Amino acid sequence: MKDIGIDLGTANILIYVKGQGIVLNEPSVVAIDTETKRPLAFGVEAQDMLGKTPFKVRAIKPMKDGVIADFEITELMLDYFVNKVKARGLFKKPRIIICCPADTTPVEKNAIREAAERLGAKKVFLEEEPKAAAIGVGLDISKPNGNMVIDIGGGTTDIAILSLGGIVVSKSLKVAGNVFDNDIKDYIKEKYHLLIGDKTAQNIKHEIGSVYNSSQDEEIEVRGRDLETGLPSIITINSLEIEEALQEDVFKIVAGAKVVLEDTPPELSADIIENGAILTGGGSLIAGLKELLEDELQIPIYLAESPLTSVAEGTGIMLDNLYLID
Repeated sequence: MKDIGIDLGTANILIYVKGQGIVLNEPSVVAIDTETKRPLAFGVEAQDMLGKTPFKVRAIKPMKDGVIADFEITELMLDYFVNKVKARGLFKKPRIIICCPADTTPVEKNAIREAAERLGAKKVFLEEEPKAAAIGVGLDISKPNGNMVIDIGGGTTDIAILSLGGIVVSKSLKVAGNVFDNDIKDYIKEKYHLLIGDKTAQNIKHEIGSVYNSSQDEEIEVRGRDLETGLPSIITINSLEIEEALQEDVFKIVAGAKVVLEDTPPELSADIIENGAILTGGGSLIAGLKELLEDELQIPIYLAESPLTSVAEGTGIMLDNLYLID
């Protein structure tokens, strides 16, 4: 029997198979036929359709802000990807660990659990993303020492202090990578009257995105539709403008981290001053974020070696050490 761990993210779904490692990493996107309601494509293939589909085809993201926005489509997506993994190495009735944001409600947890049980799981464990991320980056959270994780995903940012195998203080914000994309779209629309799509905003973020001490030297050409003429148009935007676009929401993450630190017991605060915090998740890769957090929080900040896969790697370690699961 091969147990599996699932990082069911807003932006990407990652599947870890015990003994094999991460075997799947694809976008959490499904393309459906609006007339028949049948799924046409999943993952990378569906993402390529975003913003380019004919009228009767919709490319949708069934996860929103770290939780299931469309239960039926999420279940279809899970079923497709788990069966895709099964085809590579047949296994029956696996134990499944699924990760969710720290403030997921009991109703949301039940929805996730039911979706996994319908896949034929022998047992379903739900684990909080910041805990899985901490384990995935190699922190020993079993000891009475304070460890801080700032996990910035696609839909949520989870900030947590961990000690003795569990979360002591945490905060989950609906501010993360997808919000950054929307900030960039809104900024360009307001300043340049240019309409761009999600994929273009993501590309801008990855290429010249910055949140601290930006330089005007980094520029990128942006293609979109001019809102005044309705015609295709090209502008040039620089990294200083992206910093301006993201500033308000980035400082919401800073404020959330400060609240968590303020609520941390004094003995654990002493550990955090010494050990600092670990940054994980795809959103943590944006330039300048580490330096901004260090200046604002006055503690050392370390970027995880593989921030995009930390949560999935954590589920793998927990599959080998089930005592780590609450």
